[in-house]
Amino acid sequence: MPTHADDTRLEKDFPNHGVNGNAMNGNTTGADNESGDTLARMRTAGSVNISSELFEKLYLSPENRVKGDLRKTFGNPTPIALVGFLLSLTPLACDLMGWRGAGGNGAASTGAFFFFGGVLMILGAIGEWIIGNTFPFVVFGTFGAFWLTFGATLVPSFNAYGAYVTDPEVAAMMMGNPGNPAGLQVPAFNASFAFFLVFMSMICLIFMICSLRTNIAFFVIFATLVCAFGCLAGAFFNFALAYEDSTNLAAATRAHRCIVAGGALTFITSLAGWWIFLAIMLASLDFPIQIPVGDLSTMIRGASEKKQVSEV
Repeated sequence: MPTHADDTRLEKDFPNHGVNGNAMNGNTTGADNESGDTLARMRTAGSVNISSELFEKLYLSPENRVKGDLRKTFGNPTPIALVGFLLSLTPLACDLMGWRGAGGNGAASTGAFFFFGGVLMILGAIGEWIIGNTFPFVVFGTFGAFWLTFGATLVPSFNAYGAYVTDPEVAAMMMGNPGNPAGLQVPAFNASFAFFLVFMSMICLIFMICSLRTNIAFFVIFATLVCAFGCLAGAFFNFALAYEDSTNLAAATRAHRCIVAGGALTFITSLAGWWIFLAIMLASLDFPIQIPVGDLSTMIRGASEKKQVSEV
């Protein structure tokens, strides 16, 4: 008799009209066979059993077993979180590199940071949490909070940089309003913001190590982000030195180069992200053309799987 041992690998399922009491006893009718054949041809993740490799591609996480049938009930939240990430990071990367005269450290995309990067990634994180995917839940939640934080830093009413203006005469120019732009040139603000980027690099390093159990494209995202956040942190540390001593032109030059390097690295991150997004959407729609993401979940086996092998 068939068991339900593989049910956890289903994202969604249609009512199994091809398997009923008669089928279990070997008395399958022609209509049942035809229904079963039809279902077998429907290769979308929403209708059939999926392999470990396809599961990892769709959810950016090694296949895991969870209680309940939530993956059969809800849609895959991974693509919507990726949309939020990509439509925030890709324009920012172009701004940092100064393409077509862009600049301002992404200030023109503040709205995108809130509503694409923040809202969509937080919603995606909640969706991953609901269906039991811990790693993408943590990743999407972390970057959703990052985009909200970065966007808030750029909004004058949050007074993130204006709080560093201590000169009464300079502060008086704003007539009591927050967000004094003079704060952007205060060494303390730049050095303080640099430390935030340093620890973003650190958490991306942890994500990079964990992504060795997912796929190559996801690993590339975190590997480039580790370097990108490092470059951007170096840029703000050098800005602090340049604003502290206006004659320190070398620090200003290093800061500019680090900003451009950070933009180039995040652009590579974006390319890897767009590749994963395309792969997920093609797989979700059972498109006749599929693209690989470099599955690593079967190459680097988990501790529990190794334990099971050793016990055999």
